[in-house]
Amino acid sequence: MNTHIWVNQMMTRPQPWIVAQNQPVFLVHKNTLAGCVEQFAPISLSEMDAVALLDRVDQKFLITREQLINILQSVQSEYRILTIHDKALNAYRTLYFDTADYKLYKLHVNQSAERYKVRLREYMNGHESFLEVKYKTRKDRTIKDRISATGPSDCFRAEAGKWIKKFYPFDAQELEPKIWNTFTRMTLVNKENPERITIDTNLFFSTHERYVNLAGLVVVEVKTGSKFKSSPFLAEMEQRRIHPQGFSKYCVGISLLCDNVKKNEMKSKILMVEKLTRGVEIHG
Repeated sequence: MNTHIWVNQMMTRPQPWIVAQNQPVFLVHKNTLAGCVEQFAPISLSEMDAVALLDRVDQKFLITREQLINILQSVQSEYRILTIHDKALNAYRTLYFDTADYKLYKLHVNQSAERYKVRLREYMNGHESFLEVKYKTRKDRTIKDRISATGPSDCFRAEAGKWIKKFYPFDAQELEPKIWNTFTRMTLVNKENPERITIDTNLFFSTHERYVNLAGLVVVEVKTGSKFKSSPFLAEMEQRRIHPQGFSKYCVGISLLCDNVKKNEMKSKILMVEKLTRGVEIHG
């Protein structure tokens, strides 16, 4: 694939858990982003229960860091920001699972009506981990189910396999770990309506052999429930002519780091990611 995103080879073959654990997560320019974040009123994890939105409609946007700062400054009076242990910028890491022939990746890039993700996600600031199954329905709804986990070993226990079978229509025994992803997330919660916005920066992907840093890219996901009314954030994006588009961290990471997968359908997305990582703004 012709791309200027620099993919690095691992000099050794460490375990993925250690690779992800040792990567720098907080790479943001604190003089701008952290200062902007401080202007938001906080919301706690317990208060977030009312807007968990496990059954929801999602809209994703790709922007640059500079765009992010400007947008946050415009909407700060309309939202609260999730704060965990006095931190609003929270570190996440995820281990994605797929079959040997990348069945779940293929479902996504082939734009199948129904798609699944199986992953282990760790909320590093809150010291919590969950095994999760995400299901994208034919009606464009996203449904997420999860159970608590302590680490990757949990995913290979019989109990985990039985649980996955409840929400996953394929053979859970075919699943194997594929790729790690770390990122820094801030979460905004609408003060009036059932809306939650996740903003991910400092994306970093790794396999046993390779890794790639997309620190300049910002991925925004606006999540709304059935009682959704209006969104100051979406209004701001429309005013700036920034339109929603499909984006999968898993598929981007796989297409960048794995050689034995189909990539033609991902070329335009990877080119856009490359531009945004370099700070080039893209408008409709």
